[in-house]
Amino acid sequence: MHYSVLKQECINNLNIKENGIYVDGTIGLSGHSSEILKKIPKGHLFGFDQDEFAILKSNEILSKINNNYTLIRDNFVNMKKRLKEYGIEKVDGILLDLGVSSPQIDNASRGFSFMKDATLDMRMDQRNELTAKKIVNEYSLEELTNIFYTFGEEKFSKPIAKNIVEYRKNKEITSTLELVKIIESSVPKKYFIMSHPERQIFQALRIEVNGELDVLMQILPDAIDLLKKGGRLCVITFHSLEDRIVKKTFKKFSKIDDIVKGLPNIPKEYKPIIKLINNKPILANDEELKENSRSKSAKLRIIERL
Repeated sequence: MHYSVLKQECINNLNIKENGIYVDGTIGLSGHSSEILKKIPKGHLFGFDQDEFAILKSNEILSKINNNYTLIRDNFVNMKKRLKEYGIEKVDGILLDLGVSSPQIDNASRGFSFMKDATLDMRMDQRNELTAKKIVNEYSLEELTNIFYTFGEEKFSKPIAKNIVEYRKNKEITSTLELVKIIESSVPKKYFIMSHPERQIFQALRIEVNGELDVLMQILPDAIDLLKKGGRLCVITFHSLEDRIVKKTFKKFSKIDDIVKGLPNIPKEYKPIIKLINNKPILANDEELKENSRSKSAKLRIIERL
């Protein structure tokens, strides 16, 4: 069963207008998009996803609601450029759900899950060349240590990286469970059982494969720029690295620039261009957590264009 995380909270906070233009940057199985489309009979929805399966499945679902939508198979980092191709310069609302979709996790062959045996892949866009298998077999000890520590925030990054490098001298590392065994052999047994370092390592590999944090830092200013006055941007994050980037970016654009703070007449280009709708992130309620345990780490932050 597929659940869209914080669905009602997103729909409520987008302030949807029936003739508005809305963008779902990560359409997945169109859980959020379906609800948006129902509310815009005179508007238009643009849905982005890198995953071919997501685009095909979403088209099947959305076509039963209405036909005023356009699906674009591309990374949402290219949103501004791709919307321009359709003559769209400004929109009324944007939603970015940054999590890996349930079908991607549940489909063992995609290699996202550390609990199912599969080829080490982890590409959100299967047209890309870089895979998790390539990283674990070709990155240097220093590179592996760095991504495990930076993107996985894993304290045993170096011993895990060392064991990977040692192991691959004799045999190429090809599968998810093979990698999990290497991780398990690199840390104290109690730590492996209690802390699940494999979760952190798989997160780090996924982020590196898909360039997720770089993409996020690029899209946030573009998304803000795309919004009409009064337009809203909703962003759902699933780990602290993403949430920090979102929080920092929103803070930057919602404050008066320090250079001119205190001046009697502040030039327009130094004034805030957004306002925060929520200072603290919105979390999943108890009812949603019962239905979908994956929503446990989700945080929703919302801004409005001034």
